[in-house]
Amino acid sequence: MKEANESSNVVNLSQRLDPSSGRGGDLLNAVRNISSRRLQQFIGNMFEHVDDALFDLAEKAENNAAQMHYFDGMREVRKRRPVIERGFLALVSRELNDFAGGNRASSAPSVTAPIGPMPGSVELSLVADNELEESLAITSMIGKNETRLSRDLFAVNQRLSVICGGTRIEDASNPIGPALLAQAFRQAMRELNADMRVKLIIYKLFDRYVMAALEELYQEVNAELMRAGVLPQLRHEVVRNTAGGTGAAASGAAAAGEVPAPLPTDDSEASAELLQTLRTLFSARRGHPATPMGAMPQQGPLPTANELIGALSVLQSQAALVQMPVTAAVPGGSAVDIAEQVLHLKEQLLSQLGSLRGQRPGQIATIDEDTIDLVGMLFEFILEDRNLPPQMQVMLARLQIPYLKAAILDRKLFAHRQHPARRLLDGLADAAKSWSEESDRDGRLHDTIKVIVERLLQEFDDDMTIFDRLSAELQQFQESNRRRAELAEQRVAESTRGREKLEQARRRAAREILNRIGDHVLPPLIHGVLSRAWANYLVLTILRKGEESNEFREALRFVDAFIASTKPVRTPEAKRDLRQLLPGIERALRKGLANVAFQEADIEKLLAQLHNYYRHQLGESAQTPAQPAAEAAPAPLPIPESIQPIAESVEDLEDPASAEPPADTVTPEVREQLEHVKALKPGTWLEFSGQEEHFERAKLSWISPMSGRYLFVNRRGLKVGDYSPYELATVMAEGRARVLASNALFDRAMDAIVDRLSHEEARPGEAP
Repeated sequence: MKEANESSNVVNLSQRLDPSSGRGGDLLNAVRNISSRRLQQFIGNMFEHVDDALFDLAEKAENNAAQMHYFDGMREVRKRRPVIERGFLALVSRELNDFAGGNRASSAPSVTAPIGPMPGSVELSLVADNELEESLAITSMIGKNETRLSRDLFAVNQRLSVICGGTRIEDASNPIGPALLAQAFRQAMRELNADMRVKLIIYKLFDRYVMAALEELYQEVNAELMRAGVLPQLRHEVVRNTAGGTGAAASGAAAAGEVPAPLPTDDSEASAELLQTLRTLFSARRGHPATPMGAMPQQGPLPTANELIGALSVLQSQAALVQMPVTAAVPGGSAVDIAEQVLHLKEQLLSQLGSLRGQRPGQIATIDEDTIDLVGMLFEFILEDRNLPPQMQVMLARLQIPYLKAAILDRKLFAHRQHPARRLLDGLADAAKSWSEESDRDGRLHDTIKVIVERLLQEFDDDMTIFDRLSAELQQFQESNRRRAELAEQRVAESTRGREKLEQARRRAAREILNRIGDHVLPPLIHGVLSRAWANYLVLTILRKGEESNEFREALRFVDAFIASTKPVRTPEAKRDLRQLLPGIERALRKGLANVAFQEADIEKLLAQLHNYYRHQLGESAQTPAQPAAEAAPAPLPIPESIQPIAESVEDLEDPASAEPPADTVTPEVREQLEHVKALKPGTWLEFSGQEEHFERAKLSWISPMSGRYLFVNRRGLKVGDYSPYELATVMAEGRARVLASNALFDRAMDAIVDRLSHEEARPGEAP
């Protein structure tokens, strides 16, 4: 921190008060009163929101067990709230009293070191996973808020230092600083007997409603002390913590005498928390190193950033000479070689530094070692990431050296989601996710990624703009392919939609006819007209006019009349009714058959057969008197063979592909996968594996609103397959399909690295 008064930009710390004097005691009492009042208000406000937050989570819980955890947590919080509130405020009050009485330490290691023996706990090796999770949450909260509140907190520290006789007050020893407040709340939370998930939610609410409001507290404290004349002219500018540094100048600063650049801050709260967690985990990892370098004695000065970049450039030029296979197939040896290089890059770097220096360094700067390890873990993750096809894993893993150079040159790479190098790697991984040999027969995607990798290896020196240029080229390629794929995908979806509409219309037409026929035994002539020619007309009417149209209703009335015309005619009244029906039947048939493209001659032949049938019904002589019409062999119907008859029964109309088996016959594995299938959204990518290790990557393009079937297309927009929900769940349960992650590669890698480091800390006796 730099501080200044108005005239000289330097705070006059000779303004010191004796804390035991009345003046100093009054000011400390004022700080204590303001803090107590404000914190009581903040903590009360926080607990007012706990019930709603836990209730919302209970409603959205993935299962009954999780829901009960949240409901149990709500009951426990309601019961223990007064004790927790009193305990927190009492701990803060005790800290303030000790501070005012002069019982204060210059630092508070127990506050800022979450990975270590907690008060009243056993050694770290026996600390449970949830204790570690709680520690990380607290540490993250402290780091984030100390950074956010640095301006006001600095002013409070300086003014408290003055009224305490010049004793140095730091963030960690400030009784109302984020560190001591967070630890006080953690201590008070030991009264709460609840699931760790519930506790973590409460810590988040503490961050949101207490920590976020500390700015008001600090401003009021500063205003009160300014009115009392304590450093009224204090101004300052923040000089950021230089431990991390930015760019090449930050590396090896102790050895080279260079001034470190500012530590980058992120525009994202989530990334800031992640970085703080990583710093904590790497720091704890160094506390019990399992790598040989940590145990080696120092030999000569620490390597500078320029030395590291120089050594990496030599290794990069060597890697650039290794040609990738021309085809997409990756021999096993190549994959093994790349994996070995990823795992042993640190060792290769030290050896190269030794060649350049004439003496191998036994140690490098902490920030550089952490960066090397972090980039190494990133690329180990890439080699293990099942989201990427094996061929693409190997290709992207070659980028480890350029990305390590980029991370040393610009520390913001891990802090900013929009960093050009990060965007390029995420873009390459996203493009690679959709790759398969079948969908990339022309090799355009494979070759594009290969060219970008090789250009980065050959051209990247220290000009970071290359990442922007290559990102733009990749984006242009992807955009061009996306437009073509969307057109193909749209055609596939429209074709599938059309087939489903046609099939649905056929089933509806058949169902209407079969329901009307019921138990009637129709003459072959009448049944043939209804099941083929007229069924086809019904289908066409549904598709053109819709099921609610007058035309469709009229077509169904014809079916009723046509079936009614087959009833035996035994009375004069029945003959009269039949004669009245016949003109309407003939008109409807002529119109309907003409609409389904019957030839005029075929229509006349069919009507002639019907005339003979109805003359027989009415008892009149037929045109062929040699044999009664009822006994004659039926003449072939003049109906095109392309018009298929409808099903024999309503039961036959069920679509076997869409039908699900009875619930009691579904295995638990399929039932579990069925829940995942129902949660899938269009745009989700899956990998389908076939015989002989063949696989295909496909995107869920469309879910049919009619049949509920899932349509999958490849990256070119061509159909890969379609499944009913049950079929897809079965394939997934058998391990022949799996869902690919939708979030960015870098985000997945960082989460995996935090998880890996956390487990290493939980097992300190084991080598990472």
